[in-house]
Amino acid sequence: MDQVHQSKQSRGALALAALGIVYGDIGTSPLYAAKEVFNPSYGIPFSPANVMGGVSAIFWALMIIVSVKYVILIMRADNRGEGGIMALLALAAASVKDRAGWSGPLAVLGVFGAALFYGDGVLTPAISVLSAIEGLEVAAPGLKPYVIPLTVAVLIALFAIQRRGTATVGALFGPVMIVWFVVLGFIGVVNIVRAPQIMQAVNPLHAYAFLTQHGFASFAVLGGVFLAVTGAEALYADMGHFGKAPIRVAWFACVLPGLALNYFGQGALLIVNPQAVENPFFLMFPGWALLPMVVLATAATVIASQAVISGAYSMTRQAIQLGFLPRMNIIQTSDTEFGQIYIPAINWTLLIAIIAAVIGFGSSSNLASAYGLAVAGTMTITTLLTFFVIRFGWGYSLTTCLLATAFFLLIDVAFFAANLFKFIDGGWFSLVMGGLIFTMMVTWRRGREILFEHLRKSSLKLEPFLKMLFQHPPHRVEGTAIFLIGDPDSTPHALLHNLAHNKVIHERVIFLTVVVHDVPRVPFEERVSIESLGNNCHRLKLSYGFKDTVDVPQTLALITIDGAGFNLLETSFFVSRETVVPTPGDGMALWRDRLFATMTRNAGSIVEYFKIPANRVIELGTQVEI
Repeated sequence: MDQVHQSKQSRGALALAALGIVYGDIGTSPLYAAKEVFNPSYGIPFSPANVMGGVSAIFWALMIIVSVKYVILIMRADNRGEGGIMALLALAAASVKDRAGWSGPLAVLGVFGAALFYGDGVLTPAISVLSAIEGLEVAAPGLKPYVIPLTVAVLIALFAIQRRGTATVGALFGPVMIVWFVVLGFIGVVNIVRAPQIMQAVNPLHAYAFLTQHGFASFAVLGGVFLAVTGAEALYADMGHFGKAPIRVAWFACVLPGLALNYFGQGALLIVNPQAVENPFFLMFPGWALLPMVVLATAATVIASQAVISGAYSMTRQAIQLGFLPRMNIIQTSDTEFGQIYIPAINWTLLIAIIAAVIGFGSSSNLASAYGLAVAGTMTITTLLTFFVIRFGWGYSLTTCLLATAFFLLIDVAFFAANLFKFIDGGWFSLVMGGLIFTMMVTWRRGREILFEHLRKSSLKLEPFLKMLFQHPPHRVEGTAIFLIGDPDSTPHALLHNLAHNKVIHERVIFLTVVVHDVPRVPFEERVSIESLGNNCHRLKLSYGFKDTVDVPQTLALITIDGAGFNLLETSFFVSRETVVPTPGDGMALWRDRLFATMTRNAGSIVEYFKIPANRVIELGTQVEI
C-alpha cells in the first residue's frame, strides 16, 4: 500500500475498513462452525468434557492458523505490498528463477490454489447467507419452506447491484461488522456466565484430548473445526488494500476477542442445554432478539459474500494479467479506489454456480462438507509456496525453513485430509469446480505459448524486413500507425497485410508490445522503453504489473518520441486477430486444442482491454493451426 494513501487515513480508520472487507468471511463462521463440530453424526459422545474439548480445538485453531500463521507470519511475504496466492506465486517464482526445474511445478501448484479460491468464491456466499436465513427456522419453524427461496432472492439482489460498485455502501461495512463482533462477544459473555467452567477450554490439553481420544471420529471432526478458520486467506489476499498494521490491529483488538468469546459462549450453552446443538448460535439469544439477529446475521453474511466476490474479481484480473485466463471486460466502478472493479462474466457465472449450490445442497450443514475442502487446499498450497519464498527469497537457513514449514504443513494436511473424507457428502463439488477451472487456466496458458510459437515461426524478423522494405520504400501517408505485437522481434502480420493491400506505410510507425510482469505494479518511470529502428520507425514497450490497469492511450498521452507526442485523431492502431484451428499433432491433446479455440473465440477484445478507442482500430485476421 502506498505511503501517500496511508498517510491520509489513520490506522484506526483503516482498521475499521478492514473489519468490513477482510473479516466478513471468518467473522460469520460462528453461524455454522460450532454447530458442525458438535454434529452428532461424528459419533463423539455429548458430554461437558467433549464440549470443552471442541471449543478448545476451535480456539487453538484460531490462534495457530489465523493469529500465528497468517496475521504474524504469512503477511510478511508481501509482493511489493500485495498479498494473495497469485501474488505469492509470483514471489515464489521470482525466488527460484535461477533454479531450473522449479518454476513449472510452482506455477502448477499456484494455479491450482487459485482455482480452489474460485470454489471458495462460490461456497462462501452460499453457506454464509443460507446459514443466516436458517435462523428463521429457530424464530418461526413454519417459515422453513421459505428459507431456500429467501436465500436465493438475497443472493440475486447482491449480485444484481455489483455493477454499481461497492463505493456507495463500502463505508457501512466497517460499522456493521463492529456491531456484529460486539454482539458476538456480548452474547458470548452472557452465556459464559451460565457455565463459567467453559473457560477451562483455553487449556490446549482439552483440545488434544478431544482430537485424540475418539478414534477415527477425532480425525473426522477436524473438518468441522476447520470451518472456524475459513476466511483466513482473505487477510493475506486483501493486504494490499489496507496494509499489514491495520489488519493486525483489527484482528487482535476486535475480531479475535469477539470470535473467541462467542465460541466459548456456544460451548457454555451446550453444557447447560445439550439440545441447543440443533443451532447453538441462534439459541444463545432470547426469543425477542432472534428476528433482529437474523437481520444482522444476513447483513454480515452479505458483507462476507461481498468481500469474497470482490476477491474473485481481483484474482481474475491478476490471472488475466499473468496470462492464465483470457481477456474479459473489466469495469472500474470507482474513480479513486483501484480495487473496486466489476467483471460481468465472473459475476453472473458465480451467481449461477452459487444458486446451484444452495438448491443442490439444501442446508448449511450439507454445504459445510463441500466448503472446507477448497479452503484447506488453498491454505496447504500457500504454506508450500511460502517455503520457497523464505528459503530462496529471504535466505533463511534450510533447518529453520523445514521446521516451520513442516509444523504448519502438518496442520494443513491434517485439515485437508479430514475434509477429504467428506468427499462423497459434498467435498467433490469444490474439487470438481477447482479441477475445471485449473484445466481452463493451464490450457489457456499452454495454448497461448503454442500459438505465439507458431506465429514466431511463420513471421519474418522485424529489423531485416524493415531494412529490405526501405531499400525501395512504399508511399508514406500522414499520421501514426501503431502495430500491436506480442513478439517485439517479429514483423506483425497486420503490417504485411496492410502493405499487400494498401501499398502504403504511415510516416511514423510504432511497433507496440505490452508486457505484464510478475510484480503488482510497475512505476511509470520504468513503464516505457523506446528503441529507434530508423526511417521514423520505433519499437515501443509498455510494462505493467499484474495489479495495474492497462490503459494504452493514457500512457501514450504522457510520452513523446523524437519530441513528438501522440494525437489519437491522427493515430491508427493495427491489430491482428488470430482464428485458432485445432488440428491433431504435437502440442496439446485435441480436446484441449478445441477448448483453447473456444476460449479464444470468446475472449474479450484486446482493443477494449487496452482501452483503445474502437474508432481508431483496424483489425486484420489470420488463421493459425495448432
